[in-house]
Formats: sequence, structure tokens, C-alpha cells
Amino acid sequence: MGAPKLDFMFYPKSVAVIGASNVPGKVGNSIMRSITLNFDGNVYAVNVKGGEVEVNGRKFPVYRSIKEIPDEVDVAVIAVPAKFAPDVLDECGEKGVKGVVVISAGFKEAGNIELEEELVKRAKKWDIRLVGPNCLGVTNLENGFDCNFNPPERQARPPFGKIAFMSQSGAFGAAILDWAANHRIGMSKFISLGNMADLDESDFMAYLGEDPKTGVITGYIEGVKDGRKFFETAKEVTLRKPVIILKAGRTEAGAKAAASHTGSLAGSYKIYEAVFEQTGVLSAKSMRQLFNYAKALAMQKPAKGNRVAIVTNGGGAGVMMSDGLLERGMELAEFTEQTNERFRKDIEEGKLPHHMSYKNPIDVIGDAPSSRYERAMRYALEDPNVDVLVVIALFQSPALDEGIVDAVAKMQEYGKPIVFVAPGGDYPHKMARNIEQKGVPVYETVEDGVDAVYALVRYGEWLRENGKL
Repeated sequence: MGAPKLDFMFYPKSVAVIGASNVPGKVGNSIMRSITLNFDGNVYAVNVKGGEVEVNGRKFPVYRSIKEIPDEVDVAVIAVPAKFAPDVLDECGEKGVKGVVVISAGFKEAGNIELEEELVKRAKKWDIRLVGPNCLGVTNLENGFDCNFNPPERQARPPFGKIAFMSQSGAFGAAILDWAANHRIGMSKFISLGNMADLDESDFMAYLGEDPKTGVITGYIEGVKDGRKFFETAKEVTLRKPVIILKAGRTEAGAKAAASHTGSLAGSYKIYEAVFEQTGVLSAKSMRQLFNYAKALAMQKPAKGNRVAIVTNGGGAGVMMSDGLLERGMELAEFTEQTNERFRKDIEEGKLPHHMSYKNPIDVIGDAPSSRYERAMRYALEDPNVDVLVVIALFQSPALDEGIVDAVAKMQEYGKPIVFVAPGGDYPHKMARNIEQKGVPVYETVEDGVDAVYALVRYGEWLRENGKL
């Protein structure tokens, strides 16, 4: 279908904040603070009152109109009362602005449908692309362009990474950014969709599908704007990149809430489920599951099958993982006789303890050092019946040394996806960060690990069904 050209929206050279304010706590002040924190481009403050805005130790003269700015402006961020927004758009058009982000609320979601239609009419008149209205803003973690009106001390920004996120809910989007930052999950771009009067979820999905900085596309939606457009876009994009959607409004009560929130028609969830299934979109049921899926797909290759091997130093955790995998449609790999013989021989020669189990789950038992893990992982990955490896490490055992970090890193040479699970507190978290720096995703619970394997297997199935893997 062709993706819209939206680089100007994420890589502008110059930005005007219309409704800029010098009053702390005002939206126009918060936007100025966010944009000027890490963005290297030109930033201009606009407010009919004039004056001066001081943020982040810098002073900005306030232009009474965007037309007074002597230089070119690529993007305008509009934070003025809704009734003034259409006329402001006309001024943006006269100035030659390419894109606008309308933060202002009070349009379709508040019953003012005609006002929103007028906004779109003015945008089309000037060939301006519009994000919003009633949105939080957009953020590009790569270059620091950030017009999110939540200040950094209230809502952290995650590090730059491969996961893009778009959200119909500004508040939920803010929580996602904060959560991702806290968990050190790297993100490429964030888009608060708002009412989607012009650019919608399908437009951004198509754009992100061609964005070289984005590896995984995620989103929170309450309803899609154009069902056919979404279907065609998703079916094409998922053949190149995974798309993960958290669909709210799954119940009748939720659907009614969505209608009053962003003016979305949520529609039957069964229809959405069918569309997701037919287009290769992974459907998440929670924020945590969304990022369990996304992190795995951002860090590992899709699986070529659904046969999973487990290596653990805790028998109970291995049993829980087995149950979870089977309940989600995966299989426990049956090792070849050659693999079983390798384990038997090592046990006979004293290289492995005689009371360990190697039937899958491979229980290397509680006194396992990293060298024992490495042997078990290698044997599992060299087995042709294994598509995915799950490694569970209970770091509470004093026998498990920090050599496990490099041991797991070496296992990536086999080219099969690996998921690591490290339950517990501070020390497991520290080890998890070290392992993730080597490129292997680590999860806090068995259930989270099951999610990760499911995403790798399910996306791999979609690609194979379409001749892409």
C-alpha cells in the first residue's frame, strides 16, 4: 500500500510550540521543557501574549504568531483551547509547516465532532499531516525530539532501542514509557494517537514497518479507524516485522468506556481476534505480556518450530515451565538417542552428577556451577529436535557462579532462540542485566518466560506459513 512519508514528524529540524507558557505546570510549559531537554534542532515558542519562556536554563522569545518566526518550521505542536485550533492550523499552513501534533482536547471525544472535522478540513487544505487531537505527543528516543507534555521527573523516558509503541490512550502510553524506562527496555519511537483525526494506527504501523530503527511494533488500541486498511497494512507489515497489539474494550463495558474515552467504536472483540489471527498480529492481554512478547522478538530470532528444551537448577521451576509451555501449544522436545547417549556417557565418566535428570526438562540440580549449565545447554542446542532453549537459573544457589553470563552468550552461536528466566530479588536482577547486555532476554517469572517462548514460536509460524522463514 505504501507507507506515508513521516520522517519530518520524527526528525524535524525545527519545531514551534504554539501555546508555549512560562508558567510551571501548564501544558505549554511542560512541552517546552520536554522538547528542549535533548533535542538539537531549533525550538520556537509561540503565544498570542508574547513575552519570554525560560526552561532548562535557556531563554526563548515568544512570537505572537507562528508566521512571525523568521525561519522555516517543520513541525508545530499545538496546545491551545480546541476552538482556536482550526485557525492556528491555517497559520501553520501559511507558514509551510509539514506536520502538526495537536495536544489539545475537546474534540470528538467530548462530542464536538464538527470541530474535529473542521480541523481535518484545514489540515487537508494545506497538505499538513496531523497527529491527534487529544494526545500526549510523540517521542523519538533516537534524536531527543520529545513533545510529550509529561515532565521527565514525573514520567521517565526509556533508553533508545528497537521497540516502537503507539497508543490510543495518552495516560496508558505514559505509564508504558515509565515502565519501559524502569525495566531498561529500549524503545525507538512513541506515538500518542489520540483521536486519530488524520494519521491513524495503520499509517504509523506502515511507517514503522519501513523504519530502520524499529525492530518490533507494539500498540494499545481501543478501536481501529478503518478496518480494511488495518487488515491490509498489518498483513503486509508482519511479514517484515512483528506487530503486537493490546486491544482494550474486549468486554461490552470496556467498549462503552472506549467510546467515551477517544470516541472509538471498539467493535466485537471476536472480530479483532480473527483479524489478528489472519494478519499475523500477536494479541497481548496485558501491558506485561505486551512487553514480554516485544522484548523476546527484539532480542532473538523467531523460532523455526515449537519444540522447546529446558535447562534448570530447580526441578519445580522446570515442571512449572513445562506446564506453561504445553498449555500455550508448545511441545517439550524429545532428544535424539545421540543426545541421550552424550548425557549418559558424561554421567558415567563423572563429568555430570548421576542424580541429575536429562529427559527434558534437564535438571542440572541445585549445586550446578556455570560449567555444568554450559554442557547441558550445548547438548540441547546441538540436538536437531530442539527449536528453542529455555534456561532457568535460581541464582539463590551459591554454586552458580557469574560465568553463566558468558556461557549463555556463547550459546547464541547456534542461531536458535534462547529465553532466560531468573526469579528473585537484587542479585538475580543484577545478573539478568548482565545477561541481557549479551543479547539474551531475561524474565523474572516462569509465566513471563512462557510468554516469550510463545511469541518467538507463534511469529515463527506466521513467517513459515508465508514462506518468509
